[in-house]
Amino acid sequence: MQKIQLGQSDLRVTPICLGTMTFGEQVDEPTAHAILHRSLERGVDFIDTAEMYAVPARKETYGATETIIGNWFAKNPGTRAKTVLATKVAGPSRGMPWVREGGGMTAADIVASCEGSLRRLQTDVIDLYQIHWPERHVPAFGNIYYDPAKESSQTSIREQLDALAGLVKAGKVRTIGLSNETPYGVHEFVRLAEEHGLPRVASVQNVYNLVSRAAENGLDETVHRLGVAFLAYSPLAFGLLTGKYDKSGIVGPDAPQEARIARYESVRKQRWGRPESLNAARRYNALARELDMTPTQFALAFCYTKWLVASTIIGVTSVAQLDEDIDAWGTTLTPEVVGEVDKLRWEMRDPAI
Repeated sequence: MQKIQLGQSDLRVTPICLGTMTFGEQVDEPTAHAILHRSLERGVDFIDTAEMYAVPARKETYGATETIIGNWFAKNPGTRAKTVLATKVAGPSRGMPWVREGGGMTAADIVASCEGSLRRLQTDVIDLYQIHWPERHVPAFGNIYYDPAKESSQTSIREQLDALAGLVKAGKVRTIGLSNETPYGVHEFVRLAEEHGLPRVASVQNVYNLVSRAAENGLDETVHRLGVAFLAYSPLAFGLLTGKYDKSGIVGPDAPQEARIARYESVRKQRWGRPESLNAARRYNALARELDMTPTQFALAFCYTKWLVASTIIGVTSVAQLDEDIDAWGTTLTPEVVGEVDKLRWEMRDPAI
């Protein structure tokens, strides 16, 4: 894998990124450290985490993922210098009062969250510091309609950029990014940065997979024209696109009980638990098998080969899963197969938007 430039920043990253939100919930610390070792061994040195992880978010596991990664750095001198480390400041509370007091995300909150992440990660600098979701009200995480009546923003984008600029100036952050953001938000962050000489966002991290392709309806043009890298998360749709739920469904005695959707009711209540999402996934998985591919290979190849995607964030619970996902690199889809995928999308649209 050749490294790619992250947007217009100086960071160069692998086109596969190791997502870590399972660390501290589904994955214990020894297994997490084994996954981190293997990832580095396989050449994937781009690691993504967040202050609110592990997922599903609970007070008891807040910050656990960063702590596990920080312990790995401490136990393995030299590994921090070999990795590109990304983490995120949580946006407004979303029902998680343990993250911070109040429902907003002030400039002071951004600084305090960064300091907390640095301590847990046992590092002096974060390579890519991202806003996990917008401070302003936007449809995200399965919501699809913008409602002006729900607007509760208290901290302007300019103020957020000023806070991030202070962290960059202090040497605590190298580059900044966004997550779960809209075309409007990306444009505003870039416009204000250029207008006021503030740090420019290098990337935006949004959901993207066969059953959730909303990024191709506006955000794709935005990132292309503004030179912002797109990071695709949940390429396997929380396991729907691995085929593990095809026969059993997501609930019941035959469902894989340790898998995320089956295990957590909170996940089933989200976009991944919609019947339409499973039905669509079954169709794509069937197409994969017709092509003598595993559903996992097929779904990852879709992301790995899209011009839109700079790096695909893979989340795993074992070294074996990590190897399977990395081994899928290099799998290609012919134009005819891409056409079949687009036909299915036209029929079913984006059920896990």
